[in-house]
Amino acid sequence: MTYVITQACVDVLDKACIDECPVDCIYEGDRMLYIHPDECVDCGACEPVCPVEAIYYEDDVPDKWKDFYNANVEFFSELGSPGGAARTGKVGKDHPLVAALPPQGE
Repeated sequence: MTYVITQACVDVLDKACIDECPVDCIYEGDRMLYIHPDECVDCGACEPVCPVEAIYYEDDVPDKWKDFYNANVEFFSELGSPGGAARTGKVGKDHPLVAALPPQGE
């Protein structure tokens, strides 16, 4: 089980969750942040600090954003498990689901 970042994060990238994550498992794509499902320890520290309420425990993701579970998992299919977002830096891509979205929050 893991936490999932959903559409509310797209084009916001507040990053308060990154500061709270004790295991450095929140990675930055071009338009949103992603939680690595194998590196997340399910502590939940990220969820309450998200100003746009984009983070949910995987069983609690609203139906309209269920596809974001797979987007978070599949984002790491090529990247693998680098063992920390700080050492990886910004990843120059997004999952196709996110990349296809129109600009958010405008």
